[in-house]
Amino acid sequence: MSITLPPSCDRALAGAVGARAPADVRPHWVLVTTVLASSLAFIDGSVVNVGLPAIGRSLGAAGADLSWVVNGYLLPLSALLLIGGAAGDRFGRHRMLRFGIGLFALSSLMCALASNLYWLVAGRVLQGVGAALLMPSSLAILGSAFSGEARGRAIGIWAAAGAVAGALGPLLGGWLIDLAGWRLIFLINLPIASLALYFDGRCLHDKPDPARPALDLAGATLAVLGLGCVTWGLTVASASKSGDWLGLAVLAAGIVLLYLFLGAEHRARDKAMLPLSLFGSRNIVGLNLLTFFLYGAFGAVLVMVPFVLIKVAGYSATGAGAALFPLPVVMALASPLLGRVAGKIGPRLPLTFGPLIVAAGFLLATRIGPDSRYWTTTLPVVLVIALGMAAVVAPLTTAVLSTVEPRYTGIASGFNSAVARTSGLVATALLAVIFSRQGHALVVAFHAAALVAALAALVAAVCAVMLIEPPAVHG
Repeated sequence: MSITLPPSCDRALAGAVGARAPADVRPHWVLVTTVLASSLAFIDGSVVNVGLPAIGRSLGAAGADLSWVVNGYLLPLSALLLIGGAAGDRFGRHRMLRFGIGLFALSSLMCALASNLYWLVAGRVLQGVGAALLMPSSLAILGSAFSGEARGRAIGIWAAAGAVAGALGPLLGGWLIDLAGWRLIFLINLPIASLALYFDGRCLHDKPDPARPALDLAGATLAVLGLGCVTWGLTVASASKSGDWLGLAVLAAGIVLLYLFLGAEHRARDKAMLPLSLFGSRNIVGLNLLTFFLYGAFGAVLVMVPFVLIKVAGYSATGAGAALFPLPVVMALASPLLGRVAGKIGPRLPLTFGPLIVAAGFLLATRIGPDSRYWTTTLPVVLVIALGMAAVVAPLTTAVLSTVEPRYTGIASGFNSAVARTSGLVATALLAVIFSRQGHALVVAFHAAALVAALAALVAAVCAVMLIEPPAVHG
């Protein structure tokens, strides 16, 4: 799964940083560096969506195996996002940023040179680790380098750059695949990473803070192992027509490991990478459940649509990328306007009606087939989903930040972003049933998955109604 716009609470990570950078920092170089670093993660995620059919043909992969090209990246990114931010605080944000960029670049080269699927997935896993280190560090650096209105403008530029990267990623990736093959979609990361490292050298070189609490390595290990087992179990079980006892056993082990993760976080208390005290708020529970169901369905559709357009409707990789181009554009244009509306009426109504609109878009996706026309089938799906998601993005960020104490805003924002990516991880694991089908069977499976996605969006709307408290009325 890839989200073509940054998950809504990614930008809140920058706004949640309270510490100011020293006086010798050069804010304009900081902005350039953070935009370039974050673009690595945004471009690479969205590019891979249109590359799956070509990768499958080249490496002889399909079904459950092919889904790991996506999930190999999402797994470490989802599980390590919070500890990546803590590592930046303890060992130095610039140090973690440079390490994350360097690891991302080397693993991109590894992906481009992969001779089989196993090496490709290994490279994708390392890309996810690099992204988990560079994303929170880049946003924390951005937030500390600016203040007041300048911080708001900088975050706006960062978010706009993420939108542009998400919009151009599938289109550029499709063009490169049609031009010279799928390996180029990983090689384009190398010049971007080189520029980011160059500009990073012109920014502030901060120092580690040994006074920060030790990293929650036990929690991080259990989270990675638990999510990995759940992902593998779901992937294997969903690809098997009769179920798979090994997949179900691994899934059960993953659930046990995630339960142990919660126990470890409870014992760690304030030193935990995820303080469980956050979940004493009904709003936080509702917002993260909404995020899980809505972003999971959204991410699944973003993977399915280009795959079906290429495999069934005969689109080129460039054509499939262009088919999704209006989605991030409409979201980027509509989100600020709908965000201002939400600021006046509160987040509850937008967070209820937005998922309902998205569900309508998913229902429209059941009209996509081998003989469907883009302008009358795919484009309406893209536009309706974009409008629904645009209604959610800004209110979700606002609601998460306003629900917790100021000292927890960074953790709450980071966790919400991790939930968005984890939901994509789970959704993509279940898509193995799509990747293993051909012809008419693929169309039938896609339509069934679109109906499930619509149901998930409806559940997200119910979470908003039942769990998110309406704004207080002042007399």
